Amino acid sequence: MFDGKTVVITGGAGGIGVALAQSFAGAGARIALLDLREAALHAAVEQLQSMRIQAQPYPCDVTDYPACEAAFDAIRRDLGGTDVLINNAGLTHVSAFAKTDVQVYRRVMDVNFFGSMHCTKAALPDLVSRRGHIAVMSSIAGIAPLAARTGYCASKHALHGFFDTLRAELRADGVTVTLVCPTFTATDFAARGLGSGGGTLQNERGTTGDLNTPASVADATRAGLAAGRRLVIVGGTGKLGHVVNRIAPAIYERMMLKRFAADLERQD
Repeated sequence: MFDGKTVVITGGAGGIGVALAQSFAGAGARIALLDLREAALHAAVEQLQSMRIQAQPYPCDVTDYPACEAAFDAIRRDLGGTDVLINNAGLTHVSAFAKTDVQVYRRVMDVNFFGSMHCTKAALPDLVSRRGHIAVMSSIAGIAPLAARTGYCASKHALHGFFDTLRAELRADGVTVTLVCPTFTATDFAARGLGSGGGTLQNERGTTGDLNTPASVADATRAGLAAGRRLVIVGGTGKLGHVVNRIAPAIYERMMLKRFAADLERQD
């Protein structure tokens, strides 16, 4: 299904981004990676090329719409256009709402929501003409509460509202939209997150359940896209949490608050 297709992955220098590149390349795709961190981006491409994966780097700040337009113009010029867009770039914060500067919320929303919207808008002509696919890396935080992450949860819920509606708008054009919701994953994602004042997190975040591997998230994403699924929840803990939150939200809330009590008290 993905043989000879161009797959564009934002946040491509991170653990899940690289794993997505490996997974889709294994299915025959050409890979374009976007990331703000140029050194890490080029290192990721070199790693992939050493594995004989056809990958090209496109430095891009997804919060800057003109930069996104330029990146997708370059992909169109170099690779012919976008067949699959994976909105993977993201940013978290860990801090109680009462302690968090409002600029943290703006930054998280800028990356997670507007970054995904910008790239989708820039890629849309290709996706429509090629009857392509959009994947959005959401989170269990997009379908259930997660204490000390109000801004992160808000940005992920916004993605669901936007892309569920966009799916309906693009149905006649043959463009599919899949929302992917992993639970906690073994990457450096949290280490690059924000504390209450907007600085980098200084302490470990709380987690729950067994950590996903980047490869398991990537493979579940590829399988979900291939099957045309609307929603993919990755990890047994996430699936259980989703069900409990739907049928017994008060029980879910008590369990979740107990698990993340330390994150609510942190002073980063």
